[in-house]
Amino acid sequence: MPDFYADRLFNALERNDPAPGMLLVAAPGMLSDEFARSVVLIIEHNEHLTFGVNLTARSELAVFNVMPDWLPCVAKPQALYIGGPLNQQSVVGLAMTRQGVDMDTAPQLNRLANRLAHVDLRSGPEEVTELVEGMRLFAGYAEWSPGQLDDEIERGDWYVAPALPTDVIAPGHVDLWGDVMRRQQMPLPLFSTFPADPVDN
Repeated sequence: MPDFYADRLFNALERNDPAPGMLLVAAPGMLSDEFARSVVLIIEHNEHLTFGVNLTARSELAVFNVMPDWLPCVAKPQALYIGGPLNQQSVVGLAMTRQGVDMDTAPQLNRLANRLAHVDLRSGPEEVTELVEGMRLFAGYAEWSPGQLDDEIERGDWYVAPALPTDVIAPGHVDLWGDVMRRQQMPLPLFSTFPADPVDN
C-alpha cells in the first residue's frame, strides 16, 4: 500500500521542500498509528534536525488546568494539543497574529509565514495578547534527524505544503487533514475523506 501511494500520488507531483512554515501532510494510508491523518507544522529545518508539531491531536486537558495565565490568548477549543511524541513535558506555542502586526519588531514572535508565528513562551501572556488573533499550546513535538525526513518524503509518507495561519487555530469541529488535502493540486483532493484506517471505509 505505501508503494502505491508513493508512486501514484507523490512522485508525480511537484515537490515542495521542507522549511519553517510548511506543513507535512501525512499520506493517505500512512501505516503509522501515531501520524495517520496528521498535519505537522515545521518550526525549524536545518542540516542538524527538523522540528515541528502536529496540529491535529487535541487532548482532553484544558489549558485552564495547566497554563491558566495564557487562556486569554488561546483560541477555542481551549485545550492543550499533543504536538508529538517527544518531550511532552515541554510546551510549544503557535499563533496567528493580528492584521498589521510587524513580527520583525516583536521579539515575542518568531515569524514562520505570513501572520504565522512561533511564540516565545518565556514572554508573559500580557506581552502577546495584543499581538495575536489566537494561539495554540502544544505539549511535545516531533523531530527528525539529518536525512530522516527526506527519506520519509521520498518513500511517500509525507506531502509538503504551505501552511495557512488559520491552520494553527482551526475550530475543533474542523477536519484539518481533509481541509489541507482539499486545497492541494489534483489528485490529492480526491483523497481528502480517506479514513485513518482503510478498514473503516
